[in-house]
Amino acid sequence: MQIEFDGDVLPRLTGLDARIGGIVQPSLADMGYELVRVAVLGRERPTVQVMVDRADGAALGIEDCEQISHALGAVLDVADPLPQAWTLEVSSAGIDRPLTRRKDWINASGHLARVDLETPIEGRKRLSGVIVSADREAAALKLDTGEVFSVPFAAIRRAKLVLTDALIEATAQAAATAAEAH
Repeated sequence: MQIEFDGDVLPRLTGLDARIGGIVQPSLADMGYELVRVAVLGRERPTVQVMVDRADGAALGIEDCEQISHALGAVLDVADPLPQAWTLEVSSAGIDRPLTRRKDWINASGHLARVDLETPIEGRKRLSGVIVSADREAAALKLDTGEVFSVPFAAIRRAKLVLTDALIEATAQAAATAAEAH
């Protein structure tokens, strides 16, 4: 299942993750947030992890997470997607964020990413490289060899930014710019 909003598509969610993503995404959008990732972890008392960004691009604060947690807790209680007791965990995507949407790839252009593929492409199941570009279908990574490798979004199992000094500096600059704007 894919969830589309604002012209962007979340990664292929399946099963319970897809169901919960479909349940929480409209509420998040109404509150001014964007869904980055949903994961249900554990079996006996599962943890529902919901990663979000602010739609306005500002940094996500603890108050945001509290507000989201209360709202989504109520929405999930009503929808009742889990038959047993569960824990809700709401967080920011962080600096070394997962790359789940095309816009994440575009915004992270120039930074190092690690990618795990569903099935090998050209004999590669794992990639690491600097993000060069992203379009509707794929992202392009410049590998250590200098080769530019196209990675179809449909083939990605998981991808995330690698924490580097350049990423920390860029994130600090973006936060300072956002603070000045508000």
